[in-house]
Amino acid sequence: MEYKRIVTHSDFDGLVSAAICSYAEGVERFIFTGPNSIARAEISIDMRDIVCDLPYPLECGVWFDHHPGNLEALKLRGIDPETIPGRFDEKPSCARVVYEFYSSGDGRSLPSHFAETVDEADRIDSFDYRSIEEWRRETPGKLVDMSLKVYFPGPREQTKYLNHLVPLLRDHSLAEVLEDTTVASNLERYRVEEERMSALIERSISFLSQDTSREIIILDFVHHKRRPRVLKNLAYLHYPQALAALTLNPLFRGGVKTNDFSVSMSLSMNLTDKKHGKDIGEIMRTLDIGDGHIGAAAGIVRCGTKEEMLRIKEKTLSSIWKLWGGS
Repeated sequence: MEYKRIVTHSDFDGLVSAAICSYAEGVERFIFTGPNSIARAEISIDMRDIVCDLPYPLECGVWFDHHPGNLEALKLRGIDPETIPGRFDEKPSCARVVYEFYSSGDGRSLPSHFAETVDEADRIDSFDYRSIEEWRRETPGKLVDMSLKVYFPGPREQTKYLNHLVPLLRDHSLAEVLEDTTVASNLERYRVEEERMSALIERSISFLSQDTSREIIILDFVHHKRRPRVLKNLAYLHYPQALAALTLNPLFRGGVKTNDFSVSMSLSMNLTDKKHGKDIGEIMRTLDIGDGHIGAAAGIVRCGTKEEMLRIKEKTLSSIWKLWGGS
């Protein structure tokens, strides 16, 4: 079948996945979105679409993914993943799943630069770092990922950049991608923004009262009238001994702030390669608010009123602490 579009997640992993699919299938049209849009069927997807790094939609031509929660959702719908063209595998990145699928001896030959790019996607998407120094090391993949995190005035500008970047990732090595003037410009803009984000994070850090060891950094922005642009992992620069970081953000609908909020959490590099028994994705699934990996996950909490939101927010944080196994 000739596929017409690649529908993919708008992060580095999703873009690399799309780049590999684009090369292998000759598809030049891309749609960038997030898991909630797929779950709510906000995008029309049919059998001529390839879907990467996202929940399985109502139907599609080929599906690639690596999120355990999305596999569980398939089972609840009575769908056998083995019957879906493509591949699901619990790899560090969806890019790894796609790369191995198209490298599995069907006669296709992938460009050599994909190997390094997929290695970088593995580390970035699974936050596979063992120290702050390793995490802050500016590898080519990390620099390209930083360019994605720059502020865009609106969805149109962001989509334009993502459409610019996928063919670059498809046709060039990461080092060559960094030579592109648009990528270089976005990277420099991000460096300035990161300083601002780090300062806001330093002012916003808190801990649960029961967290006497300060294991989980809390960044609560629910009271903000606008969702602040921050990357929660920057909090480790201020509390390098922490084991996880958790961000609460307000949600908006049609530009109007609602009483709903998002929860995003990730493990720090202090737990990498250690037997810690923590599973952030399982915490989100247990609370029935979202999904993710062992080391990083996110969810959405719906609330009717502001009073309900405040009450549920405290209950959610308390539940996360209990599931975390805090003392």
